[in-house]
Amino acid sequence: MKTTNKYFKKIHILYACMILTFASIVVSCKKYDSLGFTPGTGKPTISSVHTWSKTDTTVYYDTVTSIDASGNITKTPVARTNKIVPFDSATTAGALGNYYIIYGSNLGSTTSITFNGYNAYFNRALLTDNSIVVQVPSKTPYLPPLANDSLVVITLYGKATYKFSILAPPPTPSTYSNYDFYSGSQITLNGVGFATISSVNLTGVSGGTANVSIVSQNDSVMVLQFPSTTITRGNLTFSYNSGGTTQTLTDKQELVDLDNAYQIFTDDFQSSWTDGSWASPSGKSTNAFKTGNAAFIASFPAGGWKIEGFANWWPSLPYDASYKYIIFWVKGGTVSHTLNLETNTSSVGYGQNSVNPIVVPPNVWTYFKIPLNTLNFWKPGTTLQQLGFFLKGQSGDVDETYYFDDVVLVK
Repeated sequence: MKTTNKYFKKIHILYACMILTFASIVVSCKKYDSLGFTPGTGKPTISSVHTWSKTDTTVYYDTVTSIDASGNITKTPVARTNKIVPFDSATTAGALGNYYIIYGSNLGSTTSITFNGYNAYFNRALLTDNSIVVQVPSKTPYLPPLANDSLVVITLYGKATYKFSILAPPPTPSTYSNYDFYSGSQITLNGVGFATISSVNLTGVSGGTANVSIVSQNDSVMVLQFPSTTITRGNLTFSYNSGGTTQTLTDKQELVDLDNAYQIFTDDFQSSWTDGSWASPSGKSTNAFKTGNAAFIASFPAGGWKIEGFANWWPSLPYDASYKYIIFWVKGGTVSHTLNLETNTSSVGYGQNSVNPIVVPPNVWTYFKIPLNTLNFWKPGTTLQQLGFFLKGQSGDVDETYYFDDVVLVK
């Protein structure tokens, strides 16, 4: 009997411990709700939005130390910039892709966040009852009518709305329809951030500017018309609105004014240059062109080992060190081929030489802008009279037709 009583006492004690443990868990869950805090049950509010970080453009240097097999120590400074650093500042406007902190009250049970009606992902591990860390989605609308400057946080107990603008991205061209222009010609840009552009200028690499007319624009496509300029090479500078202030940005893509280049072929032979090809048909053709209404057609018969190109026997072009680039467009044939750029002024002369190779993709226009100092092209003291493209004969070759346009030398 005593043994039975002891048994029941142990059961009672064990049961009591289980009850206490369960109660402790319930109290713990009620207090922390698995988040580490108790979400408020009142209507949510947003008091402010703060930046999370910024890009530090200061240039810093790391020292990389290396030791060779002989034990020699070399220390090399390596520059680094555009470092992301913490930065806390209240703001009423945000940029696509950036992180921000929403401050307020009763935010712990947040179920959704939207910027201009576009849902934003948020990590509940970065949420408290008084703050939320969130990234502005890259596809958030930033232009009317979809952009209504609204930040909305919805919780289990209500909705909070805050006036918050999304900044338009800076003008960012992804493609140019051409990299060459002449007075009155047009170039189409594709990209983002064009809707806020108020003006465009061409900034010369050696100085000088020219106003470029905007023919049409929306946020993803802009058509520009170019004036007569004194600029040889230059970049586009955009003036645009960002958060109510005018800013400028110069694109990295360099453009060439054909009117100020030494022209060999642009719609027709120029500067006394003529057809110097070894095969036919060759010369001016309207079958295909990149600029204007004509290009130079070059024929490469199967296994022909031909050089197609240009000749200028008088007045020719004496050596001039101020020329920096040879530029041209070329439309390839049926398959990819390697052409060799030949001149009479190279160290090996004009002929079937394996010099200055360029790879031309098939059936598309490809732009070449080649620094002359990287080519075996033009020895000092010589006079340029022949410029051609050599295609070696190969087993299984077929007849190929190429088109060249805007063949120029540029200072």
